[in-house]
This record gives sequence, C-alpha cells and structure tokens, in this order.
Amino acid sequence: MDAMQSIGIFAAQTFLILFAILAVIIVIAIIAAKAGHKPEVEVELLHKKYKGFRNLLKAHTVSKSERKELKKKLKEERKANDSKAQGHEKKIFVVDFEGDVKASAVENLREEITAVLTIATPQDEVVVRVESPGGVVHGYGLCASQLMRVREKNIPLTVCVDKVAASGGYLMSVTANKILCAPFAIVGSIGVVAQVPNLHRVLKKHDVDFKEYTAGEYKRTVSLLGEITPKGEEKFKQQLEETHVLFKGFVGKFRPQLNLEQVATGEYWYGEQAISMGLVDEIRTSDDYLMTLAEKHQVIKVSFEQKQSLSDKLTGILGKAIKKGTLSIVEELETRRFL
Repeated sequence: MDAMQSIGIFAAQTFLILFAILAVIIVIAIIAAKAGHKPEVEVELLHKKYKGFRNLLKAHTVSKSERKELKKKLKEERKANDSKAQGHEKKIFVVDFEGDVKASAVENLREEITAVLTIATPQDEVVVRVESPGGVVHGYGLCASQLMRVREKNIPLTVCVDKVAASGGYLMSVTANKILCAPFAIVGSIGVVAQVPNLHRVLKKHDVDFKEYTAGEYKRTVSLLGEITPKGEEKFKQQLEETHVLFKGFVGKFRPQLNLEQVATGEYWYGEQAISMGLVDEIRTSDDYLMTLAEKHQVIKVSFEQKQSLSDKLTGILGKAIKKGTLSIVEELETRRFL
C-alpha cells in the first residue's frame, strides 16, 4: 500500500511539473505573439529634460515662499513655450550613432535619418553624436551616405565626437558642416587595414591538400588556406591603396582645407591636436552644445529600434552559436578591408 501511495504521489508531482512547464511555454508563446517585431521610432524632448533638471534643483534650493513664486513663473514659462512650439522656430534633431566593426548600427541610422527628413527644414539642424573606432569599408561608406542625405537637403549638419570617431567613424564625421570634439576624444586614423590569417604552411606540413577553383585572374588574391603568391599579394596591396585613395578623396571633398599628406597617414589625434590640424572645428562636448541650444530651441532626440519577438531572439542566439562553430566567420574576415 505504501508503495502504491508513493507511486501515486510521484505521478502527481510529475504531472504538476509537466503542467507547470506547459503553462510557462504557453505564457512565453503569448508574450512573443503580442510583442511581435514591429520597428519603433522613439522621441525624447531633451530641452524639457534639461529644464526638468533645472526646475528640480531650484525647487530644492529655495525657501517655501520662493517656491510658490517659482511655480507661478514656471507655469507662465510653459504657456509661452507651448505657444512658441506652434510656430516655425528652429528645431534641433539629435541622433546617436554607436558603431562596431560591422557598422551594424547603420540599419537604425538610415531609419532615424529618414524619420528626421520627413519634417526637418533648412532652418533646422541635425546633430549626430558619433562614437566609433571604424570598421568595414562598405558599412561605413553607407553610414556616411546616410549623413550626406541631410547635407543634400541643405539642412545644417553637426557631428559631435565625445570619445572616438576614427577611421570609418571619421569618414562619417567629415560630411558635417562642423565637427565638435571633446578635448581628449580621438579622431583621424585616415588609413586602411586588412588582416588575413593564412594556414597554408600548416596544411602542407601535414600533407593536407587544399584546392580552390576560381574564374577571373584576381577573383581571390589571398585566402585563408591557399598559398599566397607574390602576384596575389601585390594585387591585394594595390586594392588597399586604391581604397585609401578613395578615403582621402572623400575627406578632401568635405574638408578641402586639410593637408592630406600630413593627416592621411593612418595616425590618430586627440581633440586638442586635431583642431590645430583642421580635423575638427571646435573643442566642445555634445552635452554643452545641446544644453546651450536647448535654452532657445526645441531639442528632439530621435532613435529607432527594431523590436524583436522572443522567438526571433532565440533564433538569433542559435544562429550565432552555429556560426561561431564553423569556418564561415573566418572566411568573412578574409575579404574585409577596414577603415
């Protein structure tokens, strides 16, 4: 009897556990279905944020009688600002760009710029806070093209560099009408680099054959596993040099005052050095610049985020795990040129 009772209790516990697991799965499925993966543009009014800081601190640093007067003054100020907002005064649109090697943030950047251009006019201003050490040529080329869309609409464009805008990050920055830079921020690095690991000698040592078939003399100049020939290496270096020439030409187009022979060596400089060389226009942090603008204008931060469903996130994690376990990620590195 005790044995039967134990079995019954075990079966009941097992059922409850399975039921709990099933319930969790159902809840996750419902949340995933509701969440969807719709993209969203978010707007933050920075001028109100800054004024909120000021009002909060003022309220805590004045007497009780002065606080009443302050509330009355703030109420009048809000009414004046609301009536002004209905007019056509200058607006400042702020976009943040945080770049990685793949320039993957370009997908958000293109949507943010598109959103801004739906209402921005030449009397407004677009401020882009760039932070990037650079990366793949095609990715940062597209980033720069997105910022050029602002210039083509005759809308003033300002780039602020608080930490680093080097190589591909600087390629983006030069499209601006003016570049502001923090004193110790890093800019420049106008150069091109490519890294190609080669395992051919290892394979040869262990009598492993590697064959690669191509059509076109320079379809593959250097590779991960194949022998790097003098001819292939020479062509690869030539392609790097051609990319560098394009880079220098692009920088020179937007900042003709630069001495390219001096600055296009691949070196980087800090803000205080960069301003004397003409790489940037003013030593100033983005915070100081935006707070000053917020005293007279609306400052509107625009950000875009692709919302992912839970299933998409799980799929992405699985995909990355599989990719890391294959040679595909190494093969990608073979053909990359980095700005």
